[in-house]
Amino acid sequence: MSIKEHKITVNSLEWYYREAQPIGRSDLLPVVLLHGIVSQSYSWRNIIPALAAQGTRAIAPDWIGYGFSAKPEKRDFAYTPDAFIKALDDFIQAIELERFSLVVQGFLGSVGLQYALKNPEKIANIAILNAPISTSAKLPWKIQQMGLPLAGEKMTQDPLLVDRTLEGGCRYRIEDQDLDVYRKPFLKTSASGRSLLSTIRNLQLDQAMSEIETGFKEWQKPILVQWGIIDPWLSLDMAESFVKSVPDGDIIKLHKVGHYPQEHYHEEILQDLLPFVRRHSR
Repeated sequence: MSIKEHKITVNSLEWYYREAQPIGRSDLLPVVLLHGIVSQSYSWRNIIPALAAQGTRAIAPDWIGYGFSAKPEKRDFAYTPDAFIKALDDFIQAIELERFSLVVQGFLGSVGLQYALKNPEKIANIAILNAPISTSAKLPWKIQQMGLPLAGEKMTQDPLLVDRTLEGGCRYRIEDQDLDVYRKPFLKTSASGRSLLSTIRNLQLDQAMSEIETGFKEWQKPILVQWGIIDPWLSLDMAESFVKSVPDGDIIKLHKVGHYPQEHYHEEILQDLLPFVRRHSR
């Protein structure tokens, strides 16, 4: 099953996204997959074809400022949660999605959850893979230092930060050909580093976590939490507490799996993600 690459300009912002159309006729809702820092939609490369194979349209965009999407300067895009949420809403409307399943991972995944709380009528169900979901969540030092004055400007211009962050979060080595894809935006333009810097400085994580912790206590739709338990940055306790606090939540613990589960353990993720999407997206 091939993944198609697309670009679409929405309100002067160019989005790059990967997509696979469903095989055969299906009444399943589409799935939107959102990546985290410092990743891109390429991280879903092994998840997208499996969703399409079961009859689900799968769409994975690069966030504005990331991967191969536009990287506007801060004067043109604020890189705050509200800016990302507005841009995502515009993108969803542009590709004509009325209702869909949402899959989020990592820091920036939290923005996807904030989007869901603001647009509940569009969301059928949510799968969460190692994303911040509690007021106890803090930006890890490995990422936090990229936002420091002077040091942050220098660090975010180093393409090897991608290797250090992804492999540090995964706790496993990533193949060179895959790292080449992740590094490419940073090698292509200094705007990639500036976008990352602006995101880290404007993530407003404490406020976001308060919104998520409070908002999902009233969320009535199904939530599947798939959690790599050796994540160095986000604890299993956080995930377990979140699931207990929501009306319809379930947790799957992924052993020997770190912060970016889809990078090495897509087969384990798909065992539960595929039936979850099938069961709750008609």
